[in-house]
Amino acid sequence: MAQHWQEMLPIDRYAVAARGLLHEYDRKVLTFLYQPLIGSTCFSLYMTLWSELEENRLWSNSNTHHSLMNFMDLGLSEIYKARIKLEGIGLLKVYEKKDNNSRSFIYELIPPLTPEQFFLDGMLNIYLYRKIGKNQYARLKRFFSEDSLQSKDDYSEVTKSFQDVYMTTHIDSISYDVETEQAMKAANGNSFIGREENDPIQISQDTFNFELLEAGLNESLIPKKALTNKVRNAISNLAFLYGLDAIQMKNIVISAIMEDDEINIEELRKSARDWYQFQHNDQLPSLVDRIQPVTHRIQKKEPLSREEELLHALEITSPRQVLKDISGGAEPSKADLQIIEDVMFHQKLLPGVVNVLIQYVMLKSDMKLTKGYVEKIASHWARKKIKTAKEAIDLAKNEHKQYMEWAEGKKKRTKTAGNKKVIRTEMLPDWFEEIDNPAPERKNKYNEQELELKEKELNEILKRLQT
Repeated sequence: MAQHWQEMLPIDRYAVAARGLLHEYDRKVLTFLYQPLIGSTCFSLYMTLWSELEENRLWSNSNTHHSLMNFMDLGLSEIYKARIKLEGIGLLKVYEKKDNNSRSFIYELIPPLTPEQFFLDGMLNIYLYRKIGKNQYARLKRFFSEDSLQSKDDYSEVTKSFQDVYMTTHIDSISYDVETEQAMKAANGNSFIGREENDPIQISQDTFNFELLEAGLNESLIPKKALTNKVRNAISNLAFLYGLDAIQMKNIVISAIMEDDEINIEELRKSARDWYQFQHNDQLPSLVDRIQPVTHRIQKKEPLSREEELLHALEITSPRQVLKDISGGAEPSKADLQIIEDVMFHQKLLPGVVNVLIQYVMLKSDMKLTKGYVEKIASHWARKKIKTAKEAIDLAKNEHKQYMEWAEGKKKRTKTAGNKKVIRTEMLPDWFEEIDNPAPERKNKYNEQELELKEKELNEILKRLQT
């Protein structure tokens, strides 16, 4: 059963709320700054929910998800996937209430960051730059900026203060009693319409090993007090953005220490960016789903068989980590990462599916990630609308003969006398073998030495994926 059916059903009701008034200018911010990162479906969902709010109101009437599916002409799984992306980027909060056999939700729309917050964010602006390129980014900066006000240095302020203009009269004043006090407040159950600005994206500090970082900084005589909460937040974000560990972060932090033993956050960001670009040939990181989305995972229970263990590992591991594990812990090359990134962005393949593709191609092509071969299989899977690792595995099994022909340049196979079957000797991923229903003659296809070598290698891959 797909995950979205466990999270919500078409008959479940929802109401839309807004954290303060949403302004017309927010549409421009969402359209030009957020849409390139979240995609048109997420953007459409936000706008549809926003449209359910009456003008200048903070709450909508209750509705069903079935109606939302009709409005957007989308399936429930697509709506759920778009919903969690909005949650992740900080544009939506979801509240759930269960009552007997029914379930209802509140979808609270969060205002987008202001242009100033976005362009100075340190994460979202980097992802946007990487997504749309230098020229379009510069155009958007011009669009969302204005000439600075004329310098006031040569002017003196002559503004009148409140007390200079107004005075209070005590004649016939209204007595302030309990009734008056109550009249000043919002009615019971109501609140005044206002607006809370959105907070920037913040990665949890628990995701970074600050203990190891502090130990390294102590050796360099950097005081612990320099790691203020604001600095820790910046380090957590930068570590996530650029894939930095505590050892790499140590030198970056040291380079941002000022004379007063304080850490300059802007210098910290610049040093982290320079380090990443030096390592990746002046490129910047892209915003992608790190692992297979929950909505497209099949293995949700405790794995029982070897095949289920490998499927589970493929679903909870990022493609970058799979490449690293197959290489024995070595960092993937820039060329390999570029191939995988292009597949994920252009063919829209999910991480779990890409993991299957990596294993199949690497073991089929003598541990080489050939760009043309990868793209050909990826485009086939994209046309077949493959969304889960299990679907990718099944298709790879069914189309293995065709993929072999692609790999060999579609060379004609020579039939042996007496229609003797060709013995396959190429390496194949562990999931390719039907573990639960092995064919009796399978062992005859490999000699004992090849079987032992194949099993040892794939056991090592599986072990690294599970750690």
